[in-house]
Amino acid sequence: MPWHYLVSYFFGGAFLANAVPHLVSGMMGRPFQSPFAKPPGQGLSSSTVNALWGFFNLVVGYLLVCRVGDFELRDTADVAALGLGIFLLAVTTARRFGRFNGGNTPDRS
Repeated sequence: MPWHYLVSYFFGGAFLANAVPHLVSGMMGRPFQSPFAKPPGQGLSSSTVNALWGFFNLVVGYLLVCRVGDFELRDTADVAALGLGIFLLAVTTARRFGRFNGGNTPDRS
């Protein structure tokens, strides 16, 4: 398998992971940070903007995973590349946006 397929699956995973919070926030009618807010990535965008941005991320993720190469769920390398993209975006955004939403507070249990 060409290496660029794995890169595509990695970024496809990142786009698919990014679709989730934007789609959910948009569908719940809640504002959420987006690249279109002022300041970008810090301010809040409307639920409609987030629904559109989430859907865009879903489409790009689909194209990168399902239309590049031949993604196979039983191929460890394919799934690892996709999972790594999801994991890294999840951890990065948790740390970045946690400061806005109270997610970076230490556990006091």
